[in-house]
Amino acid sequence: MTTTALDTTGPKVRLRLDGDWVPVCGLSTLLPGRGVAALLPGGRQAAVFTDRTGRLYAIDNRDPFTGAAVLSRGLTGTHRGRPFVASPLLKQRFDLATGACLDDPAVRVAAYEVRASH
Repeated sequence: MTTTALDTTGPKVRLRLDGDWVPVCGLSTLLPGRGVAALLPGGRQAAVFTDRTGRLYAIDNRDPFTGAAVLSRGLTGTHRGRPFVASPLLKQRFDLATGACLDDPAVRVAAYEVRASH
């Protein structure tokens, strides 16, 4: 699901991009453990997630191993207390807080500062 329209009611999920907080989706569109792809200025995409405690995460949606914009569709989990998403294609796991690949330390995706606000 690529989100381009915002829910006009309720809190918004915002990413910090170039010093500005940019709204990307309504908080109500997020379900724990399920990602949402959000279109960013310039055509980039972010994969946005929330966990069962309500903590928000946002990383680049592009899988660096395949080039496909699919990380928002990956499976989430934890490894040694670190939340991750596994790419649905080749299954590499990416730390949701830092963007680091847990399976190849030389690879990472961008991680975005994220918050919910009205």
